Parts: sequence; C-alpha cells; structure tokens
Amino acid sequence: MTRPLAVLRPEPGNAATCARAAAAGFETLSLPLFAVEALDWDVPDAAQHDALILTSANTLRFGGAGLAALTGLPVLAVGPHTAAAARAAGFDVIAIGSGDGAQIAAVAHEQGIRRALHLTGRDRTLAAGGAIADVVPVYQSVAAPIAPAALANLAGTIALLHSGRAARRLEALAAAVGLDRSRIAVAAFSPAIASTLGAGWAGVAAAAAPDDAALFAAARSLSTATGD
Repeated sequence: MTRPLAVLRPEPGNAATCARAAAAGFETLSLPLFAVEALDWDVPDAAQHDALILTSANTLRFGGAGLAALTGLPVLAVGPHTAAAARAAGFDVIAIGSGDGAQIAAVAHEQGIRRALHLTGRDRTLAAGGAIADVVPVYQSVAAPIAPAALANLAGTIALLHSGRAARRLEALAAAVGLDRSRIAVAAFSPAIASTLGAGWAGVAAAAAPDDAALFAAARSLSTATGD
C-alpha cells in the first residue's frame, strides 16, 4: 500500500497536484505552507531583452495584465507545467528545462541569449548575470498559519516539496513542534531541494525531472523503500 501524499505547495498549484495525484492512484492530504500573492511591478521594455526565462507557472498565474506586453519574447521554461502555462498565455516556448533555474539559464546561454528577462517570485534563486540581464519579481509567497494538529497529520505520509523554501519551512515547523520526522518521508521536486533537508526523515527521494509525474515516481520509490 502506498503512503498518502501530503501536498504542501500553495494554491492554485496545490489543487492541481492533488488532482494529478488522485488520477495516479494516490490518497492526498492538502496542507499548503504558503499563500501566493501578486506584486505590483513595472513592465520592462521588451525591446531591451531577447528572451524570457520562467521557472514557475505562478509567474503566469499572478503576473497580471503586464505579461501581454512581453508575449513577443521567446520563453525558456523550467518544466512542462510552466511551459504549458506560458503557451496558454500566448508565449512561444523555445526550450523546456529538465532541471532547475540554473540549468535553464545555462541552456539560454548556450543558445546565444544574453539579455534575458527573468520574471519570478520574490524568494528567487536566480540573479542577474550571464544570460540574464534583469530579474523582476511579480509575486510573493507568504507563510500560511499551520496548527500543530494539522502538522501531526503528516505522520505516515510522503510530504511533497516543490520548492527549497517549502523544504526550509517544513524543517522549521518540524523543529518548532517536535514533529517525529521518522514517520514522514519526503519527495522533492529536484535534487537541489532534497539537499536542503536535514537528517531524520523516514526517507528522502528527488524527482528525476521538474514535473509532478516524476515527483510521484519518486514517492512510489519511497513507499517501496519504507515497506509500505
């Protein structure tokens, strides 16, 4: 029997992952650790840039009307879900990364891009340099209040971590309430996210690619390893 999956990402991604997990045969527990809010931002001059780098579909969900002025820029996206959201918003996706932001930035550089605009969240992992000329936050994630009783429900689950910030918050919450990590396994969206976790979890696995299907495969490997 496969452990239930605890989906910790904010809405609306939380509901989307829960739906995909249910379709894949998993039971789910929804426990968003953050809520996403749109930021006010000034739209850069598209003529000053040669591409757009996107590392999260939240940029498309929360970027607002300003995105329309940038649809002439080709997009390099991390993961198929971000790419699909970009296409739905009218962008031409020229590359889909199978790793993290650093990997797609390297792809951009290899393709001769030198003035990319990176639209992202306030808690970003990429900075200007190399292929990236400017970084503009268009959304932010704020910590959601989590009751100790809700955290206790993580026992016996596989917690899904879609970001390094979620990993750090799970670590902090576990320490604050004395959560028994040995009863919780963790599947991370990337090896970089997995590497931020401390010791003591029932098991840790990283997705082979930045999408939910790969994350669910990592979760299944954990169920096998833990004897579920």
